[in-house]
Amino acid sequence: MTARKPSRKAPAPATSTSEATPGAPAAAAAAASASASAAASAEHADAAAGPATGTLGPLEASAPAPEPVTTPMPATDAAPSVAPTPSPAAASTSAAAPVKRAKRAAAPPRPRRAGGGQGVRPARPLDDGDRARLLAGEHHAPHDLLGAHQIRGGVAFRVLRPFARTVTVLAKGLRAQLHDDGDGFFSGLLPMPAVPEYQLLVGYPDNEIEIHDPYRFLPALGDLDLHLIGEGRHEELWTALGARPMEHQGVTGTRFTVWAPNARGVRVSGDFNYWDGTGFPMRSLGSTGVWELFLPAIGEGALYKFDICRPDGTHTLRADPMARQAEVPPANASVVTAAHHVWRDQEWMARRGDVPVHEAPLSVYEVHLPSWRPGLTYRQLAEQLPAYVRDLGFTHVELMPVSEHPFGGSWGYQVTGFYAPTSRMGPPDDFRFLVDALHRAGIGVLVDWVPAHFPRDEWALAEFDGRPLYEHSDPQRAAHPDWGTLEFDYGRTEVRNFLVSNATYWCEEFHIDGLRVDAVASMLYLDYSREEGEWSPNEHGGRENLDAVAFLQEMNATVYRRSPGVVTIAEESTAWDGVTRATHHVGPGGFGGLGFGLKWNMGWMHDSLEYVSKEPVHRKYHHNEMTFSMVYAYSENYVLPISHDEVVHGKRSLVSKMPGDWWQQRANHRAYLGFMWAHPGKKLLFMGQEFAQGAEWSEGHGPDWWLLDPSYAAESDHRGVRTLVSDLNTVYGSTPSLWQRDTVPEGFAWVEGHAAEDNVFAFVRYDGDGSPLIAVSHFSPVVRHDYRIGVPDGPASWVEVLNTDAGRYGGGDVRNEEPLKPEAVPFHGREASVTLTLPPLATVWLRPA
Repeated sequence: MTARKPSRKAPAPATSTSEATPGAPAAAAAAASASASAAASAEHADAAAGPATGTLGPLEASAPAPEPVTTPMPATDAAPSVAPTPSPAAASTSAAAPVKRAKRAAAPPRPRRAGGGQGVRPARPLDDGDRARLLAGEHHAPHDLLGAHQIRGGVAFRVLRPFARTVTVLAKGLRAQLHDDGDGFFSGLLPMPAVPEYQLLVGYPDNEIEIHDPYRFLPALGDLDLHLIGEGRHEELWTALGARPMEHQGVTGTRFTVWAPNARGVRVSGDFNYWDGTGFPMRSLGSTGVWELFLPAIGEGALYKFDICRPDGTHTLRADPMARQAEVPPANASVVTAAHHVWRDQEWMARRGDVPVHEAPLSVYEVHLPSWRPGLTYRQLAEQLPAYVRDLGFTHVELMPVSEHPFGGSWGYQVTGFYAPTSRMGPPDDFRFLVDALHRAGIGVLVDWVPAHFPRDEWALAEFDGRPLYEHSDPQRAAHPDWGTLEFDYGRTEVRNFLVSNATYWCEEFHIDGLRVDAVASMLYLDYSREEGEWSPNEHGGRENLDAVAFLQEMNATVYRRSPGVVTIAEESTAWDGVTRATHHVGPGGFGGLGFGLKWNMGWMHDSLEYVSKEPVHRKYHHNEMTFSMVYAYSENYVLPISHDEVVHGKRSLVSKMPGDWWQQRANHRAYLGFMWAHPGKKLLFMGQEFAQGAEWSEGHGPDWWLLDPSYAAESDHRGVRTLVSDLNTVYGSTPSLWQRDTVPEGFAWVEGHAAEDNVFAFVRYDGDGSPLIAVSHFSPVVRHDYRIGVPDGPASWVEVLNTDAGRYGGGDVRNEEPLKPEAVPFHGREASVTLTLPPLATVWLRPA
């Protein structure tokens, strides 16, 4: 987004009938008459250009200041559209301003005085210390000094408007020009019995603007919000912190709030004040560490950051940690925004929790949105992605992190805007539109969520207010050893609140159906990737990160309580006990469960990929790598993931991991997918693997869609694999035995788990009624005729419901065409058995005829 350019033409003054202010008619009339005849104050020696109508900062100095008028100028909400191009004089002045402010931060400036307005009594001068602190951005209570205050003798007005030439108070029956006190300060004392409803007419070298004074408003954040923030229990933190367009005391504007407890002062800086926050200091709200300022007339689309005065007096310009929208990277300002999307997914939301996720079919298509179809916006993706996923038969998509991140090569795993969907593909409402479209297509939406760490960018969270805040104060605990990032301080209530609220934010504001939590193992262990001496044990002498455990338990409990039907999924690569156990059930290690709904089965993934990557002649020596998963299959509720991590950084794509020639690679690929879809556990497949892409994935160009172009000679090979994936999902979704008892031993039984010489695995899956499905996987490149396997009692015959060697998938079409009749021949410990033909490098599914 480009900065906005204001109009250079001031509007003509409107005419109106002045009325005397009740209670002080003579004084008001005299003040208005005097200010009408007074000339504008002398221009500051260092004044820069003034803003156009509706803006709040300097513009080009191209015309003399207008003469004061006797009637108020009309208020305007006009907002600039692009950044101004200042005149040489204004440019040099603006460029010098940051240098001057930096010097003031180190050594407060000497007060500079200037002339005052006529007909307005002088106000008591500011204390030199307060004046210096306001100019240096170090004051914690600017509302005590700026604005209008009832004092003995009348109402004192004080305004801080750098670069302004004149400031005039406008009220009913009143027009009074304030004295110029120098350095951008304007003040005056009016003999009035009470503070009126007033506005300010601010004159710049080339125009005037009429605005509400931000310092006449009460705090726009309530005591309950502050109490919950202080306790770390604000479950809707996004409604209290950040930039929120709103109406306050009858005036439309934006409330800015930020948590910065170590700051000496905070100011709002944005395109509406030309990134000079001198005139916009925020107030500190008690001991909560929250700073607040309501800015009238500022609305959606405005760019902003927080100018924070650190404890040492230096300044840092920071993006809003709670921003709901950010600029398109590499730009990094925050954007004022509000939600306007009208949801149409009521039917989906009402029924998504009808069946517990561990008892329901769940097959996931993992997507990196920016590269799925490079260049598409969220709205364009909404036209293509739902139809594609529905055609493939997946029940859900999982989106790699959509939170704002500065570097595309991080795939979204180094987050700087935890509350902002990345602007690369459009604004937040457009992301809502995409989720809505997926739901209306019957597809659930999971997103990757990254509470394990954050990058060190100097404009983001790292030492946000000059000291460790979101990260742990112990440098050894703060530094993530693997990624050069910083770990969150899970023991700090406000930080834990920031993250727990963020989890609920995605579920409630964007209707997300599940959160896949990244890098859980790195959170759970104090010694994760650390050598001896690089970590300290917990209070019990152990290596468990007790703060992280408490955070994950709180997050899961809160999400499940607030968002029925949502599932949380852990990427946890160790044998931590109770990842998917309820938080109130204590395990053998003395810990309650972490409370996740599902867990990625990283062990199955590594073992099975190791097996299929071997030449068939060597697979018999690795047979147990395919059977070991059933030893622990019911210790957690598992997802079987073939994710993006397995097809990058030299690991090769799934089909390229397979040995043999091109035909054998594709056959192995198909057989492996057939084995995976029959194995207990939910399914996940990364984009591109559904059509056997041969190249590793790159975020720069995404999947090789050209492989499916009919003009490509080998198109049928790739389309055959894609057709198989669609059929796998179709049969899977309609066959409860493949998913209904995923998490209990009654849903599985081995038929043949020891046929290492044959490279054969056979097992039965059962649904809740006992209906069976037999899966036989054969990982040798030969045909085995009359291969006998034992079968469950009952069915009079068995039919082939899926065969990965079918010709339509690109196979050799070695099939079992006729129903298979059980014979009274005991085999594999069963009373009956059948003989079938096993195709080479194929998986066959059988079910009762």
